[in-house]
Amino acid sequence: MKVNVAEKTVEMTVSGTFTPEKAKQFVDDYQLKLSSVNTSEFVLEFDCRDLDVVTKEMIPDLENCLALYKSSGFKKVEVGIKKSAIISMQLKRLASNVGLTTFEVVQKY
Repeated sequence: MKVNVAEKTVEMTVSGTFTPEKAKQFVDDYQLKLSSVNTSEFVLEFDCRDLDVVTKEMIPDLENCLALYKSSGFKKVEVGIKKSAIISMQLKRLASNVGLTTFEVVQKY
């Protein structure tokens, strides 16, 4: 996770499979690094080019993370993926489930 104050972005990379252990570690790191940032002025940018298809076991953790981004109040949450209709639909559905309206999936890799 990289906070770029000059660009007003928070850059993250997500890859592989999302496990409960990774989710907890991520949330702890997220809260620490963003405690001094006015998130309403920032765009949260994810590089998800190596993200695997979402499994049923991953859904609760991913929804919790998306709810966290919503509660943080980012100006925009942008997820960059490789061309994958399945991953795009899964991510959009999860964001919709938690009411994250500033969410966008961009096929840019």
